[in-house]
Amino acid sequence: MQEIDRPYRIFLSAAEASGDRLCAKLIDALKQTGHKFEFAGLGGQRMADSGCEIILNTTHKAAMLYNVLGHIHFFFKAIKTAQRYFAGAKPDIVIVCDSPSFNFHIAKAAGKNNIKTLFYVAPQLWAWGPGRIEKLKKLCTAGMAAVLPFEPDWFGQKGLTCKFVGSPMLEDINPEQITQKDYCRYSVNKAHIALMPGSRKAEIKSLWPAMQHIARRLKARHPAMKFTAVAADEAAMQMLRQTEIKTLRLNYEIDAVHKVAQDVDLALVASGSATLQVAAAACPMAIMYQSNKLLWKLVGKRIVTTKYLSLVNILAQEELVPEFMPYFDSIAPIVAVCEKYLNSPEKLTAMSEKLAQLTKPLAAGHASQNTAQMVIENL
Repeated sequence: MQEIDRPYRIFLSAAEASGDRLCAKLIDALKQTGHKFEFAGLGGQRMADSGCEIILNTTHKAAMLYNVLGHIHFFFKAIKTAQRYFAGAKPDIVIVCDSPSFNFHIAKAAGKNNIKTLFYVAPQLWAWGPGRIEKLKKLCTAGMAAVLPFEPDWFGQKGLTCKFVGSPMLEDINPEQITQKDYCRYSVNKAHIALMPGSRKAEIKSLWPAMQHIARRLKARHPAMKFTAVAADEAAMQMLRQTEIKTLRLNYEIDAVHKVAQDVDLALVASGSATLQVAAAACPMAIMYQSNKLLWKLVGKRIVTTKYLSLVNILAQEELVPEFMPYFDSIAPIVAVCEKYLNSPEKLTAMSEKLAQLTKPLAAGHASQNTAQMVIENL
């Protein structure tokens, strides 16, 4: 680290709520190092609350793959905004967080201005884009912070600098407290189920109705069942409430994935980083994702190379949890799987035990602090 008289200028780019959360925690970790920094970037309220100047709020426009076209003009504007900032402010390093389809463009803009770029959350090219390795080599000039333990070996074999920093979604969880759930006094008639439809508007629109209809079918058979919905923030909760099925008598929690997962018997979860938090609560789950069926068959099926699609099953290298993705034509199979587990305390216990074993090693890291150290080493 080369000492300079002025504060170090750090630019961070997050395109959705999960990236906003990770960047905010990274900012807090950098502040604790004792060095002076100025933070600016593309992101949302969490980054702003941590002291980052948000030059454009990008998180409210987060889009799933098949909905990107609807926001293309906005993200083109965001890239242009970043380009102007790089040319004028000349930050000391750019940190791009997740969302590779968008952040590859931000990294390219940084490179044109001779600014180092660190990828926080290594792009999952092992799953969907091995052909983009050469492009990544040109863009990733300050290394990659990997959040999955097998990634450094995979990227290292291809000539890229990649360090496992730990799972940022689990760093606030004490690994010693990750234990399997106790279903000794469990009763299917009084089961408590979580509905977690994700943080993006497109996810909520595609998954929330399906999750509620699944819940309604389960409640028809077991009237005393309880349901708790988890929203990413206040705006997401309002979206959920606008289309709620009143007869479900839903409870709501905000930004409380792990807390709720600790309290319930089973969860329906949108595919993504939240699944790791649910797994760290040793909570049995079914994972859902509803992409465009035609686009998947024409494009997605050709570029995705992994046997499993959900993060939990990729890490487990087996179908540890039922996954209904990249799309589902009917909720009937999901209802059937939920019934199979809800009617068997033994199956719930077995899944819970495997989830605890899977996530305990991942919760032992300090991702934000480790990534902050990588940033400092590049200054």
